[in-house]
Amino acid sequence: MEPVNRLYYLALPPTVFESVTSQLSEHCMDDGDSWTRVIIEKPFGHDLESSAKLSSHLAELFREDQIYRIDHYLGKEMVQNFMVLRFGNRFLGPSWNRDNIASVTISFKENFGTGGRAGYFEKAGIIRDVMQNHLMQILTLVAMEKPASLNAEDIRDEKVKVLKAIKPLELKDLVLGQYVANPDCNVTGADAGYKDDKDVPKDSITPTYALAVLRVHNERWEGVPFFLRCGKALNESKAEVRVQFKEVNGDIYPPGELKRSEFVMRVQPNEAVYLKLMTKKPGMGFGVEESELDLTYNARYKDTRLPDAYERLFLEVFMGSQINFVRTDELENAWRILTPVLKEIEEKRIKPIEYKFGSRGPDEADEMMRRNGYVFSGTYKWVSPNKL
Repeated sequence: MEPVNRLYYLALPPTVFESVTSQLSEHCMDDGDSWTRVIIEKPFGHDLESSAKLSSHLAELFREDQIYRIDHYLGKEMVQNFMVLRFGNRFLGPSWNRDNIASVTISFKENFGTGGRAGYFEKAGIIRDVMQNHLMQILTLVAMEKPASLNAEDIRDEKVKVLKAIKPLELKDLVLGQYVANPDCNVTGADAGYKDDKDVPKDSITPTYALAVLRVHNERWEGVPFFLRCGKALNESKAEVRVQFKEVNGDIYPPGELKRSEFVMRVQPNEAVYLKLMTKKPGMGFGVEESELDLTYNARYKDTRLPDAYERLFLEVFMGSQINFVRTDELENAWRILTPVLKEIEEKRIKPIEYKFGSRGPDEADEMMRRNGYVFSGTYKWVSPNKL
């Protein structure tokens, strides 16, 4: 009989996870002439303690090279492009540091509520659902040093170094929100707030919005705030990384004319990379205005089908590549950063700030970003060429 490889995909509730994986290890493994690989969907625990228990359980059953903790955001086309943009373009290297960058904002916004997922969401909240995994993984790709090679372990080593350089998040660096109904918004579902869902307790303190300010304490990033922002029932759906550069030294233009340049990587929708920069206004005068250099995927690669994130990641599992999968120590350090504040929120029953369905989220979040160095000019908004 020819050797048979085995691939298992597990998307299981925590209540049955240990029993299923134990049975899998006992009865469904290869005989040594082939391979067995196990894809594991989140949640990877509820906090640092439960995550460590889960990792310990898996370590007793499988080798690390057999475990593929999947975060589908790592399979997104633009997320896959981060390393190429950073390490394949010389002009970015000298400017990618604390001397030139004022802040980094990583956003995940949805213009719809929890609709149908409130039962799960009530147990998780936005920090566990989005920030602990998607946003923390993107942060590591933005902030990491160049790896020694494209080997999976070299890349994941550098990502872990970033996480180890971040201190646990404190409540003073966090804004929490929960959406309420907005009858003036014409989006489907806007007439119901989070607590109007039948599966949500009326005294729920589960946040549907969070803004966290994190800092990477190393030579490259010391002093640069990383804003991790995620929420539901907001004014738009998008995921992006926005790198805001500092003001020009020795500004020779009239006060207030020059705005901060920004390098933006739009993950979804309408994948794009664009650089917001200052340029001369066309005409006889010598005024300046904000414009952009952009690479919009739907325009540049209009005849190219971009693979679905899961398509790409499953192919990588077949190939035995763990580059875009979460290693045990990555998971541990992400939970180390967030677990203390999660426990404080629950123990003190911190009430989230209400914000209207279809808004930007709590005003306090924008204010916290301003206090920590983000400058919003409000004079320019990128428009996808597909919408012109």
